[in-house]
Amino acid sequence: MKRSILSTLIPLLAILLFLGGRYFYFKPKHIQGEKAPVFTATLANGSPFSLASLDGHFVLLDFWGSWCGPCRMQNPHWVALHRKYDGLGIPGAKGFAIVSIGVETDEGSWENAIRRDSLYWPYQILDKADNLRFFNSPLAVLYGVKQLPSTFLLNPRGVIVATNPGPKEVEAILERAATEN
Repeated sequence: MKRSILSTLIPLLAILLFLGGRYFYFKPKHIQGEKAPVFTATLANGSPFSLASLDGHFVLLDFWGSWCGPCRMQNPHWVALHRKYDGLGIPGAKGFAIVSIGVETDEGSWENAIRRDSLYWPYQILDKADNLRFFNSPLAVLYGVKQLPSTFLLNPRGVIVATNPGPKEVEAILERAATEN
């Protein structure tokens, strides 16, 4: 009887430890309510960029990859959301911007994916990784990104208001902000 209980409990305990470890491993380094780390980078067009230049905007930081199926499936939703809210007056905000951060090893694949997915906004950043298994690119490390897609929605003060929100959640937050007086 004791052996039967132990033979049941040990695998359950192992599963729980595995799931708990996986949760903490993939949990983003920065969470809702924290000030987003400011960074500088070079845009796809060669221009310098600082996240601080978007102070006053709602900003979606979208960590994605040309090789990531779920990322590519999500891109049309980000395009539609950007078209809807780009230039739309949001009380207390200068607007809405998307900063796409491509975690990549191959620049050509990244550029082709931007074109194919019609990611027309100007804030395209290549976050070059040596090893995609460990997400060792500079911005992925800064934000603690260990899986793609990973997204962070920042309010006009640069505070993270949602971690890994989907397009519907981002739209609900922007819609709420746009209708507030």
